Amino acid sequence: MKLADIFRLSINSLTHRGLRSWLTILGIIIGVAAVVAMLSIGTGMEQSIEAQMSGLGADILTLSPGYTQAQGTQGGFDQMRRQMESMFGGGNAETSNDDPILTDTDMYSLYEVEGVEYVAGIISENRIEVKYLSQSVNVNIEGVDPVVWAQMATSTLYSGRFLNYGDSNSVVVGYSFANDMFEQPLGVNTQVKIEGTTFKIVGILDQSGTGNFGGDDRTIFMTHSDARNLIDDIDANEYSSIEIKIADTEKVDEITENIERALYYSRMVNEETQDFTVSSPTSMIETITSTMETLSFFLIGIAAISLLVGAIGIANTMFMSVMERTRLIGIFKSLGTRNSEIMKLFLTESAVIGLMGGLLGIFLGLILVGLISSAGLSFMGMGKMGGTTTSVAIVTPELIIFALVFSTIIGIISGLIPARKASKLQIVEAMRSE
Repeated sequence: MKLADIFRLSINSLTHRGLRSWLTILGIIIGVAAVVAMLSIGTGMEQSIEAQMSGLGADILTLSPGYTQAQGTQGGFDQMRRQMESMFGGGNAETSNDDPILTDTDMYSLYEVEGVEYVAGIISENRIEVKYLSQSVNVNIEGVDPVVWAQMATSTLYSGRFLNYGDSNSVVVGYSFANDMFEQPLGVNTQVKIEGTTFKIVGILDQSGTGNFGGDDRTIFMTHSDARNLIDDIDANEYSSIEIKIADTEKVDEITENIERALYYSRMVNEETQDFTVSSPTSMIETITSTMETLSFFLIGIAAISLLVGAIGIANTMFMSVMERTRLIGIFKSLGTRNSEIMKLFLTESAVIGLMGGLLGIFLGLILVGLISSAGLSFMGMGKMGGTTTSVAIVTPELIIFALVFSTIIGIISGLIPARKASKLQIVEAMRSE
């Protein structure tokens, strides 16, 4: 029996079984669509986060108060939370008097560390009310040293100027804050009210892509003195975090160790009593990537269950096909059809089910990816980063090929036992079957 004949007979058999064939294929369609959607979203989110965080500057380390060792799942998530709070603003929830703080003493100790170029104390607070005309929004504010901040800022100016030493009630705002958060875009010299105090916008930062996580795009920058006037629980010599610009990104681990040793001495702590955290965008990316890989693996496991159900459906359909065509198998064998050809016939049939399920599953998966991606862009505020349109889901050619090959293999494996059973039937017994 020629291969073309085997393929034609398989298609003819599936066509005659009609609804049962489509119900079997449906199980594979759902499983493949789920796998495509989960892998695409996982890949897209990882690349989107890495692209956005790259705008923070690989040469900027962040020193934040408090330390949690990343041991176990809870420790890892807590460490990630601390790093996100320190690098993206916020984290100034109410604290007790016993909580560690950062002061001028810590800054002075960092000046002498080899590999450190600039040190800047940051005063930050999240969800500060800002009003413009009849609208009000809640955003992050950061108090900075104008002289040092101009040297360390990772964003360039879109319009206006940076803060100057001695500025009072003047702010520099992120691109998204100026253009997206109010009905009417804000420009240089526009006045806004922050916690009831009037401030003038003297500069607008260019789009950096970090706005989705509370970074520069949605942050308001002001001087230390103005920030302390707005925030009640920050004393004159205290900071929410300290940013450190290093000279060589290739030596980030070595410089981090030097910083930690200097702080051990100035804060009179050791590795066991450490009360601070030094983090970098690189470590943050690694933490988030590791977490998302675990989540993606979990979601793919759920999708794999759908494929398993689909595989069981194929096996059931093929067993029924063998039972229904037992007499036909006997006729084929009486005409000289070999056992291997009978087996090929049923394996081709199950492979076609897997292939068709894979093709339709990929198509459905692409639709799901488009819908989820659009919903994600609207919900998370994603869309453009540094002028480039981004997506929360990425479908690669490799993923499509993998899904198609995998679904076909699932079909073949599911039909293996029924095909073997069909090939082992004896001619006399098969011919006597009704």
